[in-house]
Amino acid sequence: MIAKSIMQEHYDKVLKQLFYMIPEKWDRVYLYASVVDHHKEVQTGEMFFYYFPKSIIRKNPINVYEIPAKFNIDEHGYLKLAENLYNEIKQLRKAMIAIGENPWSNVTMWVKDCKFNAEYSYENLQQSRYTSDDRHLIWRHEYLEIPLSSYSRKEKNMIEEYLEEKRHKVNKKSTYQEAIYEMTVSNITEYNKKYEKEEKNIDENDDIDVRAEPISNNENTEKEVEVKSQILITN
Repeated sequence: MIAKSIMQEHYDKVLKQLFYMIPEKWDRVYLYASVVDHHKEVQTGEMFFYYFPKSIIRKNPINVYEIPAKFNIDEHGYLKLAENLYNEIKQLRKAMIAIGENPWSNVTMWVKDCKFNAEYSYENLQQSRYTSDDRHLIWRHEYLEIPLSSYSRKEKNMIEEYLEEKRHKVNKKSTYQEAIYEMTVSNITEYNKKYEKEEKNIDENDDIDVRAEPISNNENTEKEVEVKSQILITN
């Protein structure tokens, strides 16, 4: 019972951070993260997430790394939030190991129809013949249901090879699911609006630190941001 309570606390932290980072209403969200253990307690990994906007017009998923440019949010501050989210996921993994669970290599989490799901995989990513970019493409096809027709011939062949291998290979996985209720979490856009309102009420001579790590609007709305998986390395 105590272990379940501890895990619930970590799941709540991850979800609150994730929901905060999505600047508009959405229907479903999918997140991938990996943690690879090396010698001398060095870890490498990556994280990305996509959400589907709650819109009749827009049906395509939005990549987390598109958000700063799309919503005019400071990129540096936003990537700091992504790093914080990844650290929360690593804390979740650490807590699972502490209660006797085997260390997973990567996890996919998604929220859809008021249900939270987590699927843990234990494959050896260091020995995999698939690169990080390969896994990203495969993941997009499997979870976001991106059709194979959207990929290049080389990418399509790679994904089909992976799927064929998957049919004949047993990869241990564990899953978790729970119903979730609406969380009262302001998203990053609402927070920025609140900050701007507070800033206007502060006298120019007042030395008040409104927030330790300001996430201000980016004046360069035409800036193009390269979208890719974020590689995070910690010691």
